[in-house]
Amino acid sequence: MIYKYNKKYVSIAKTLRKNMTTEEKHLWYDFLKKLPVTVNRQKNIGDYIVDFFIAKNRIVIEIDGIQHKMDEHRIADEKRDLYLQSLGITVLRYSNNDVNNNFSAVCNDIMRHLGIDFCNLIN
Repeated sequence: MIYKYNKKYVSIAKTLRKNMTTEEKHLWYDFLKKLPVTVNRQKNIGDYIVDFFIAKNRIVIEIDGIQHKMDEHRIADEKRDLYLQSLGITVLRYSNNDVNNNFSAVCNDIMRHLGIDFCNLIN
């Protein structure tokens, strides 16, 4: 399925791909890039740019910094999640702390949502 996107965000998404956070780079290079499914980085969907998108499974992966705990960001995230869910997309959110300190748990949770067995991934 092709999702509508706001063309004014295309250049911003491109810039974000070139300037990923440390945690986004870690998840991308050490896990997501190696998955047997296509994962898009900084993908435009509607009026939003999501960190990672797996279209085949309709899954968005967001890596949240500490600012996402602030009320204004939390409310904006809830609005965005509702919009994405209205499109049939599941949103998985992990904190920077999760990526830095519980990387294997984050990866296992993503694989579980993708229906990928770890044993099948390494074979």
